[in-house]
Amino acid sequence: MNPSPEAAARGPGGTVDPGEIARFAALAEAWWDPRGKFRPLHKLNPLRLQFLRERFLAHFGRDAALLSPFSGLRLLDIGCGGGLVAEPMARLGFAVTGIDAAAETVMTARAHAEAAGLAIDYRAVAVEALAAAGEPFDAVLALEIIEHVADLGAFCAAAAAVLKPGGMLIAATLNRTAKAWLLAIIGAEYVLGWLPRGTHDWRKFVRPSELAAGLRRNGLRIAEITGAAYDPLADSWRLSRDLDVNYMMTAVKAPAL
Repeated sequence: MNPSPEAAARGPGGTVDPGEIARFAALAEAWWDPRGKFRPLHKLNPLRLQFLRERFLAHFGRDAALLSPFSGLRLLDIGCGGGLVAEPMARLGFAVTGIDAAAETVMTARAHAEAAGLAIDYRAVAVEALAAAGEPFDAVLALEIIEHVADLGAFCAAAAAVLKPGGMLIAATLNRTAKAWLLAIIGAEYVLGWLPRGTHDWRKFVRPSELAAGLRRNGLRIAEITGAAYDPLADSWRLSRDLDVNYMMTAVKAPAL
């Protein structure tokens, strides 16, 4: 009997790391507390959302004056967590599917969306399941998830497979540098206490060249790579040319002939 796509994802060569899933499942109820364990993501979210909106408007040629400029487009949020990005994307008109391998997290996201009156398709599955089913999406997000996957190559292949021809993928992750180790782990987890200790494993951080190569191998073209830097004086994030710690990448799939 062949294993299900979800089970296969947890096996050799799959993207799901059981240890990572257990860690985030234990934090499921904290997602929507802006002063809680996910405070750094709440601080980062305004920059992420602005970046996503601007890049998708330009790529899909949509009218920025519209309240729901992305109506008619499907978006997949891989590693959606509690829905911090999925909900704003739904409000912008996308038909959003949010997936996360932690069932507890999906339950939190689903309950919050329902309370907000948002119709978001949340599923406790790995991206391989959607790729195996041939589900197509116009836009794919992989935000702060790549540094937690078990197999980068398998993840890139599955993420590219669910992206429609002509679609855009946007990823955000952490670079594997000494600076990232110092700031994202020692600083954020041990000194400032912004994140629970053990949230990140520096060995799983991904260099921009590695992520770009993985996406190119699966037929995507890299359109942009930009850094994201925290300004302690303003207590906010901004785009930066410095890729040493946090960075975002956009990639597109060629239109069908």
